[in-house]
Amino acid sequence: MKKVLVMGIALIATGSVVAQDLKSKDVPQVVKSALMSKYPEAAKVSWEKEKGNYEANWGGKSGEDNSVVFTPAGAFVEIVKAIPISELPKNIAPYVAAKYKGAKIKEAGKVTDAAGKTMFEAEIKGGDLIFDEKGNFIKKD
Repeated sequence: MKKVLVMGIALIATGSVVAQDLKSKDVPQVVKSALMSKYPEAAKVSWEKEKGNYEANWGGKSGEDNSVVFTPAGAFVEIVKAIPISELPKNIAPYVAAKYKGAKIKEAGKVTDAAGKTMFEAEIKGGDLIFDEKGNFIKKD
């Protein structure tokens, strides 16, 4: 899951922009309309621009129980719903312990993409680990 960045812009070592907090007025109307059409329950939405797309976050104490990504044209990309770490497939924690010595899973999410494919996300220091629906490692974001 992506943390809302207090400083507004996160820079990676190369200096390129990774994520940028946005005010609602800076989000294209087509994107806001797509969000409200697909998720009418979304309230107190915060916005980020990341990798050219728009990410809407809402819900829960952190305001990030739901994280939805749309293209600039308003096409749905994916939703990440926060889940308890204990709800990750059983083989993810042992994988993280074996491959990322000393790493602790800080947050977990269930990812559903536009095609309806389900994946899981485990956040550790240094990035997000993406797993398929059976808990097999796919990639590090």
